[in-house]
Amino acid sequence: MRLLPIACLVGLLAACGEAPKPDMTPRVVTTAVVSDTVPVYREYVGQVFGRQDVPIRARVEGWVEGLHFAEGTLVKEGQLLYTIDPQPFEEQVARMQSELAAARINATKAKGDLDRYEPLAAINAVSKSDLDAARANHGASAAKVEAAEANLRVARIQLDYTRVKSPISGLIGKTAARRGEFVGREPNPVIVNTVSAIDSVRVQFHLSERDYLYVARRAMQRESDPTHGPRPTTAFDLLLADGSLFPEPGHFDFMDRSVDPSTGTILVQVSFANPDLLVRPGQFAKVRVRTELRPDGVLVPQRAVREFQGRHLAYVVEADGTVRERLLKLGPTYGDRYLVEEGVRPGERIVLEGVQKVRDGITVLATDTVFSPKRMP
Repeated sequence: MRLLPIACLVGLLAACGEAPKPDMTPRVVTTAVVSDTVPVYREYVGQVFGRQDVPIRARVEGWVEGLHFAEGTLVKEGQLLYTIDPQPFEEQVARMQSELAAARINATKAKGDLDRYEPLAAINAVSKSDLDAARANHGASAAKVEAAEANLRVARIQLDYTRVKSPISGLIGKTAARRGEFVGREPNPVIVNTVSAIDSVRVQFHLSERDYLYVARRAMQRESDPTHGPRPTTAFDLLLADGSLFPEPGHFDFMDRSVDPSTGTILVQVSFANPDLLVRPGQFAKVRVRTELRPDGVLVPQRAVREFQGRHLAYVVEADGTVRERLLKLGPTYGDRYLVEEGVRPGERIVLEGVQKVRDGITVLATDTVFSPKRMP
């Protein structure tokens, strides 16, 4: 009989020692799906060219006698850049001048002979054949004078080519020839430098056939269907290598006439003002093209979307805390958010933090937050 109270006491002490079971319901952070007027952008890698990129050529062969500029500096149109040994060309000019003088003397003699023969032929004092010979000699002499004058002009042009001048105002690059080097004949340098006008720059990039058809069809749709509203002006932005946005807007220049069959792309050129000369030829940069404005675009944070076997998924938390997995059809990115074509609706709550803790059909404790997107560059 004494064992029964002892057993009750032991049972009571054991019951008092049990700790309460913790709540194992997963805790997540959710945010609301929002809608907004969303500019739709596409980005393309482009290459930068100067407004003009003019190669400086040695148009005559010879030895470089002098460089008259500092590499990597601005030069003026007509500024002397290189001098090539002029002696062979000065000699050619002198020889052409002497040949012209001899031709003029012969022409003067032939003119005098013709002037004497014509009155004599009128009184039959000389034969007609002598008169014809005098006339032919005079014509040939005049032609030789013209030929000698042309040869002299060519020789002077060749001499002038020994003084290489800048064809435009712009930024000159690194020289390919130094003083004492032979230029003007392969394998020696023929193009000795390049001058680029970079007060504005040209950026060339390529559209795929798919993107070209997309843009062209949307343009035709807006022109033919007034319910789409006024067609927005296409905006071009330049994103530099460090991710910064170039402050000057782009202006469309042209689209090539045909698609390159070897690459399946079509060339597009856009110009940007470059008043501070920040952008240089040869750079690679991204051209961001605004193709349309969507007035009710559905946006979700990128980090709320997971990819599995090529599918994009997000978890939606219903009012009772139940998690439902949704398959998303994504559009282009907008900063650190996705534009969603299908899968979620504005106002629904999706899991932002704790995605790895949840699965379809479970119940969670959700804390709602407002997602602050990064500012677009």
